Amino acid sequence: MTAGRSGTTEHADAGSGEALRGDPAHEQARRDPVHRDPGRADDDRAILRKAVLRLTDRLPDLADRLAAEILSGDDGDRSEQLRGDLSEVCRTGLGHGFEAILDPGRGRADLDWARRLGRRRAHQGQPLDQLLRSYRLAGRVFWEAVVEVVGRHDPGNVPALVRQATRTWDTIDEQSGAAAAAYHQTELSLARRSEERVQAIVDALLDGQGADGGLLATAASVLGLPAAGRYAVVMLGAEGGFAGGFAREFSGGRDRRPGDIGGMRFIWRLRADAQVALVALGAAELDDLVDAVRPYAQAHAGVSPVVHTLAELGGARWLAELALRTCRGSGRQIARLDRRLPDALVLSQPRLAGRLGDVALGGLTGVDPAFRDVLLATLTIWLDCDGSAARAADRLFCHRNTVLNRLRKVEQLTGRTLAHPRDLVEIALALSAVRLHGPAPAERRDASG
Repeated sequence: MTAGRSGTTEHADAGSGEALRGDPAHEQARRDPVHRDPGRADDDRAILRKAVLRLTDRLPDLADRLAAEILSGDDGDRSEQLRGDLSEVCRTGLGHGFEAILDPGRGRADLDWARRLGRRRAHQGQPLDQLLRSYRLAGRVFWEAVVEVVGRHDPGNVPALVRQATRTWDTIDEQSGAAAAAYHQTELSLARRSEERVQAIVDALLDGQGADGGLLATAASVLGLPAAGRYAVVMLGAEGGFAGGFAREFSGGRDRRPGDIGGMRFIWRLRADAQVALVALGAAELDDLVDAVRPYAQAHAGVSPVVHTLAELGGARWLAELALRTCRGSGRQIARLDRRLPDALVLSQPRLAGRLGDVALGGLTGVDPAFRDVLLATLTIWLDCDGSAARAADRLFCHRNTVLNRLRKVEQLTGRTLAHPRDLVEIALALSAVRLHGPAPAERRDASG
């Protein structure tokens, strides 16, 4: 009976052991001596607390030692601001670490401090690697001091410190992790604020507020651009955007847009009706700018003339918009304002352009619409062909004499002579007015008659 009971008990214990092996808490207890023997864990923590109590009076010296260790590895690249408060920062950080060990029931002031320090260093622009290295050095300085004081006063307890080493470095990891997380969050917030400030300044310049001397000084500082330089503005219709392939990719899945290309710097702004870029040209020419944009623009674009100060960017934006508005028809056009001045002039004076169309081409209003379209198309192509009837005929798939007959019909109906420069200028501008603004409404034509 006894033997039976003994065998049953042994079998049950073995089964319980197998069941516990699958339990995470049990597995942790098997690996970690602190979990295997709670009593020993309390004794080990008591040894560490006693050592920290003995180190409390040495806190200022330890902080100075840590600060010296940090500075010795910085290669002189730490700013005066960061050097100035380093000893105080080390003293505060070590002090919170001491508190976490001496009075764990008061919470984790060490983690709160790590988060504050991470935010502060992000604001100060310290590299994160320097901050994390400081935490690693703090762990080393602290641990060496603990081993030293235990070895001097309680040498028999030195082996017990081995069991506390993992816990100590886990704490350092927690602190540096909290500092890094706060650093990244602050860095992201600062980047957003910086980007918003850049956008606001660029918007103000493009809106023509460059006459404000204070704005110019701020713009030069924030954008890193000289007040006097070579600038231009590029404008793309909001419906166009960019094809894939630019090196600079904006977050959130937005279009790719040119960043720095061929010595030119692009600062893009997305507006309700267009995408606009302030371009610092450097030594590049406008043809270089057009070549940089052309492979990627999905629709029409307008390019301003070169301006020579940030204060002139408002006018450059307006001229780039005019250049963009001269683009009509299918396909992509990248229009330089200086090469489309007649069209831009017509667009900038819509009422006068409408009147010009009415007066110069008014004689065509009574013609059958289909034939009127033929006459206007012939006249347009003839102008595009620099007045060559033969080249115009090739493009129109008709005989040269047909082109000449149609041109004579235009002269008869409009009362203009295409051989006369003044009449030709009026006709050409009137054609632009019709193309860009559309034909005049019937009631306006009647009123003009």
